[in-house]
Amino acid sequence: MKKLLLAALAVGTAITTAMPAEARQGCGPRFHRGAYGRCVPNRVRRVVVVPPPRVGVYYPGRGYWHANRYWGHRYRWHGGWRYR
Repeated sequence: MKKLLLAALAVGTAITTAMPAEARQGCGPRFHRGAYGRCVPNRVRRVVVVPPPRVGVYYPGRGYWHANRYWGHRYRWHGGWRYR
């Protein structure tokens, strides 16, 4: 009985050490396993810096930017601009 237990332990150890570790889990290069087991691509998140709109500039399709919103029309009023 001791020899059988020792042989089973030796076979189990040999099998576990012989298997290579799969870093990509079978998905291939540039892919990894997602939350639900699907292969998803590794993506590099790129940061896009967009400058804020400038006050008093007309943006086609939107209007003039002023006071945190776009206005369709502007006109002179008391030495400045008034937006509607």
